[in-house]
Amino acid sequence: MPASVELRNVDVTYPNGVTAISHIDLTVEQGDFAFLVGPTGHGKSTILKLLYCDIMPTKGQALVAGWDTAKLSPNRVARLRRRLGVIFQDFRLLERTAWENVAFALHATGNSYREVLRRVPEALAEVGLLDKADDFPSQLSAGEQQSLAIARVLAIRPALILADEPTGNLDPESSSHILQLLTRANEEGATILCATHDPSIVNAMRRRVIAMRDGRIIRDSSEGTYPDDLEHD
Repeated sequence: MPASVELRNVDVTYPNGVTAISHIDLTVEQGDFAFLVGPTGHGKSTILKLLYCDIMPTKGQALVAGWDTAKLSPNRVARLRRRLGVIFQDFRLLERTAWENVAFALHATGNSYREVLRRVPEALAEVGLLDKADDFPSQLSAGEQQSLAIARVLAIRPALILADEPTGNLDPESSSHILQLLTRANEEGATILCATHDPSIVNAMRRRVIAMRDGRIIRDSSEGTYPDDLEHD
């Protein structure tokens, strides 16, 4: 089976002439859990945007589950995105109840009404929010909002989860809870690629660490720690 993620000599240059990433070669196999680390603005989010087809390579190939993203029709992009779970730092929740947020994700990925009724409570219970199913995001703490965002992802059972600074706005206890949820998803078969500039969560997990600086990968180590030379950048 193809790798979950494969970037082959990828560059991304924005219309203003700024090169966000260059000469990126990266493979993330199915079932991996990898951290993409480095200071803010050094290319981590650009890589994630490539993988959920928000942008396209200026040069090279970006493959997700063997599909070349630059060659996908809009319909195929939609099909690919149904296999992805994306978690953002700013949550991106709907101004609807927790139940409705999860149900919306399931409806959008083509699940039947019966499946929605079954999976919504399962997902909310998994993240500890079943008792807040009728609450709106504004009634939840930041940690609970991120847990709800993850519940939306877990409910659709994606093959690949892309997390962009998922603990960036959270306290240490909430951050630990979010990482536990991602670890559980990985243990159940999901591939995880998590972008972060937080050394504490990387060092606690001891997973693969892909370090970036100035739009390039400078280090790639299994069971690694956050590189000391990046901590203060």
